[in-house]
Amino acid sequence: MGFARTCSVALVGVEGVVVEVQADLEPGVAAFTLVGLPDKSLTESRDRVRAAVVNSGAAWPQKKLTVGLSPASVPKSGSGFDLAVAAAVLGAAERVDPRVLADIVMIGELGLDGRVRPVRGVLPAVLAAADAGYEQVVVPECAAAEASLVPGVSVLGVRSLRQLIAILADEPVPDEEQDGPGRPDPLLAGLRMPGTGAATGMHSAGAAQQDHGHDLADVVGQTSARTAVEVAAAGGHHLFLEGPPGAGKTMLAERLPAILPPLGRQESLEVTAVHSVAGLLPPGKPLIDVAPYCAPHHSATMQALVGGGPGIARPGAVSLSHRGVLFLDETPEFGSRALDALRQPLEAGHVVIARSAGVVRFPAKFLMVLAANPCPCGRFSPRGDLCECPPSAIRRYQARLSGPLLDRVDLRVEVDRVTRTELTSRGARGESTATVADRVLAARERSAERLAGTPWHTNSEVPGRELRSRWFAASGAMDEAERSLERGVLTARGLDRVLRVAWTVADLVGHDRPDATDVTLALQLRTGVPRGVPMAIGALT
Repeated sequence: MGFARTCSVALVGVEGVVVEVQADLEPGVAAFTLVGLPDKSLTESRDRVRAAVVNSGAAWPQKKLTVGLSPASVPKSGSGFDLAVAAAVLGAAERVDPRVLADIVMIGELGLDGRVRPVRGVLPAVLAAADAGYEQVVVPECAAAEASLVPGVSVLGVRSLRQLIAILADEPVPDEEQDGPGRPDPLLAGLRMPGTGAATGMHSAGAAQQDHGHDLADVVGQTSARTAVEVAAAGGHHLFLEGPPGAGKTMLAERLPAILPPLGRQESLEVTAVHSVAGLLPPGKPLIDVAPYCAPHHSATMQALVGGGPGIARPGAVSLSHRGVLFLDETPEFGSRALDALRQPLEAGHVVIARSAGVVRFPAKFLMVLAANPCPCGRFSPRGDLCECPPSAIRRYQARLSGPLLDRVDLRVEVDRVTRTELTSRGARGESTATVADRVLAARERSAERLAGTPWHTNSEVPGRELRSRWFAASGAMDEAERSLERGVLTARGLDRVLRVAWTVADLVGHDRPDATDVTLALQLRTGVPRGVPMAIGALT
């Protein structure tokens, strides 16, 4: 009779639960039983593990084998348990010392030939292991850089089960061929496993900076829209751009991530964890340290936007754009149910998805940019000299964006058609991304200093009651906005959002508190009605 145990991690969304993998050998007819609420892919690990062990040169125990996954009440899915199951079986068969395995967390899929294959969600799994007090983790070699992002954890990257057996048994480590081009060398120096004399590797990952390759100076004209993009980045405000095709709406949205401040360490780990679970980490860049940008096609379903799918739910576009920008081009072409599903994450900053396999929670704190044409043909203007759409078609098209959704958008700007003079004039380039990004960063620092000691980080997160009771605008500055509320131009929520935007404008221009000009510009950005104030932030500083 033999018994051994090791650990792995079950992921539910981006949250992990450490699972103890126990293997028990007893005399009897040879059989392999896997218990502990496994799904189909995990149940199939019995055949993968048996073939991997045999093809790695180890003997398969010809006894009654039971492998239990504890706690049994937690649903377990995926092939990431293969490595832990194989190690526990080998420990129970005394091919390796069972005492060596007890305090190690193992994550990885096994090929039939014994190669260790990558799996999704390595970073959140290692984070869960670190939170549970584990200090040693074994992962596929190609995922070692991702796992090493977690401080205080020693990471061993292996290419094959044969290498792992040699390390655990304190035997010479065989050299294995790389599984694919561009993979790192074996990590076999620096980490000493308890109870063995084998030295293994510690890998330190470097953060790779992404280059979006877009500059705001490329956008011709569009002073109002450029100002709205800058205000959106400085305060985290949602933005709606309406204008004809070719006016620059997509160009502005694509350049918005580049003027957002760099992600902090904790924010980078949050974003990387979501992309790791989705299997979308860029090759060679284990840490995402710039704001992500997600632009789903207008045919995307509600599940593609907010998350879902069969079995354990996967993150959607709102989670993939966490701490970044979600751009919905041709917004009226999206399904109404999909658009209305955005209202909950816009307010809560996360998505909760209930499925029969369990409840999953994904972070979804993003900056939303909507873009739309004024009518189906896109040529509608106040003069009406180019548009051929009947009034009823225009009303139906514009009604596809519900009032409750638009009421959650702080900034609404009309993007005018670019004129020939603007397009051909030399020396008419606007401010560069670097110039605007410096101003946005300074504004973020001012707001962070003001909001220090509170649960909020940007002006868009501050509740209206706090703005009215703790941070006041200058005397008389809100008069025009309050008159708009009385006339029904603004809702009560809209008035609060005007005040939030006014604080962002004040941070950009360096005012201690919003004055009448700041509030008027915020009101103009909210309603889209010109009110005679300069639209360029540079003109107000």
